[in-house]
Amino acid sequence: MLFSQAQVIRTLRCKNRNVPGVMGRLATLIGEEGAYMGEIKTISLGTNAVVRDIDVLVEDEAHFKRLLDKLKELKKDVQILEIRDEVLTLHRHGKIETKPRVPITTIHQLRRVYTPGVANVSRLIAQDGDRADKYTWIPLTVGIFTNGSRVLGLGNIGPLASLPVMEGKAALLSQLTGLNAVPILVNTRDPKEFVETVLRVEKGFGAIHLEDIEVPHCFEIEEKLIKALEKPVMHDDQHGTAVAALAAILSACRRVKVDIQKLSIGQVGLGAAGLAISKLLMGFTGNPVLATDLNEDACQRLRKAGGKIGKLDDVLSTCDLIVATTGVPGLIKKEKIRKGQIILALSNPVPEIEPQDALDAGAALAADGRSVNNLLGYPGIWRGALDCRAKRLTTPIYVAAAQAIAAQSPKDELLPNPLDVRVHANVARAVALAVTKEGLAKNPVEDDYLKNEASGKAPEESFLSKERWER
Repeated sequence: MLFSQAQVIRTLRCKNRNVPGVMGRLATLIGEEGAYMGEIKTISLGTNAVVRDIDVLVEDEAHFKRLLDKLKELKKDVQILEIRDEVLTLHRHGKIETKPRVPITTIHQLRRVYTPGVANVSRLIAQDGDRADKYTWIPLTVGIFTNGSRVLGLGNIGPLASLPVMEGKAALLSQLTGLNAVPILVNTRDPKEFVETVLRVEKGFGAIHLEDIEVPHCFEIEEKLIKALEKPVMHDDQHGTAVAALAAILSACRRVKVDIQKLSIGQVGLGAAGLAISKLLMGFTGNPVLATDLNEDACQRLRKAGGKIGKLDDVLSTCDLIVATTGVPGLIKKEKIRKGQIILALSNPVPEIEPQDALDAGAALAADGRSVNNLLGYPGIWRGALDCRAKRLTTPIYVAAAQAIAAQSPKDELLPNPLDVRVHANVARAVALAVTKEGLAKNPVEDDYLKNEASGKAPEESFLSKERWER
């Protein structure tokens, strides 16, 4: 999962006495106050003083004020020269834009790109709609739809306030896979109206990405769109998170040398993410998940999918693998942890139990939401699905994505770096192959797909060509 949108980043310009230990004490105080240090940039280095810009990540404005009060303890050695909110500067005028892929600098080019040349292309598409895949941006474009009713860490802030979040998703999708992504703000909380809106504009997109929609409407909206459309539809808060969680679980099982098929699995919390994680785990292992949630409707959805419901103590006392997505800090107590358990407490910014506390209590492996990031999932899923023109996405396809992520985890890390484009290329390959194997590809990939790509023989228009990924 990503960091909560509710967290705050500030940049401190600090002037430190240039003597050993001052920077160490500054870093220690920041950590003791529960803040995280980000980028550190040296501005000037003098004989007596060093000026640095230090990014700090805190929970909210009140937390930041407490941090500033704490730093006053170092006033003889550290002077705060400036406090900046560089996030606002970065977001000025948004984070994405539309640019032409071909030059339009002469009348000759204008006539080809626009009138009269474009008329011939439009006639071809009017005669055969499938030609739009070749002559428009559709096969390289994802529509990101939201009503802003359930934004991570912020709740129901509405569609307009959620736009910076959607722009971020679009920017990452472009950077990591070369796809276009267009945020679409749907100003309704009525699921029927939401579906109708998507169906009225979906023609211009190769895939439909649903984001930050409240429970239970997100389930209804996704189900209806999947049924109505012959193109991939995915609610990222469900399946993107589930893919990342399964990848983390596979990596964890490999590290502690246990067979996931032999583990009893518990899920704490059955919101959008928790229910999707449970379903994916059951689809992969064939074994039921024992879950707990205070919402009876959520419990019914899991029972319908083949899972079992119990109390929190039942889950913690009987399950070997625990996944928690409740959003309740400190819900899981140290004394409830059993020796050898695997604990993934994924709520942000504060998990259900701190990983170190779980390890101290005997867990074989523990991680929180900072390690399990759904950014590892959706870019490669969309790239692979669009490359083979997937009709829809299924459990085996999501499993293939998770396995590809887990396979790329470094020995000393639970999961790979989500900003590594090679990770997303490999996820995309796995997805495209899985879509083809499932018989859901309009443009199936061949068995020698990987071999051709490695030799540079992939089609020029394919994202798998070396020209696209060696940059």
